Amino acid sequence: MKLYITIPSPYARKCRIVGREKGLADRVEEVVVDLYGSAPDLAACNPLDQVPALIAHDGLPITDSPLICEYLDEQGSGPRLLPASGPERLAVRRIETLADGAMEMGVKWVLEKRRPESERSPAWIERWRDRLGRSFDALEAADLSAGRLDLGVIATGCILTWTDFRHPEYDWRTGRPRLTALQAALETRPSFAETRPDA
Repeated sequence: MKLYITIPSPYARKCRIVGREKGLADRVEEVVVDLYGSAPDLAACNPLDQVPALIAHDGLPITDSPLICEYLDEQGSGPRLLPASGPERLAVRRIETLADGAMEMGVKWVLEKRRPESERSPAWIERWRDRLGRSFDALEAADLSAGRLDLGVIATGCILTWTDFRHPEYDWRTGRPRLTALQAALETRPSFAETRPDA
């Protein structure tokens, strides 16, 4: 299998962590691409030219991080990171979706900050920052545990560390002791330590 990534991407990091947690590191080749340069192999795999994108064992592409993570979860060994069915599956999906949505708000904020200063919209920046904060409040209330690793917990860890990386001026820790403790615990795991966005 071949996984197209950029090192900073929180979406790609989710997939890289799942691959490691499921014992697939030697079966998934990670290919770093330049999204602002020429990446014809990525474009052939994903017409949207976005990472992550996985060439599965059957040679066909999978191009959405939740779907890639689910596929890797099924292919690998060890405890399932996404329950097969029932209320437990829905509970994990709810957290994963919330964390992925926070990633989207954070990425929009980054893109706005990258515009020339004269073209930036303070109103949009405030909008994305506000929604990121509200997402973190909801994740704080969910009382997640690094000892119960699943796709929701992994996605949450990814957005927290990515926020430190891309928005170091943003204080998400104040008033969120559970998330602060969760991030600290997760980042001690080899799968997280090996995939940090600042690596």
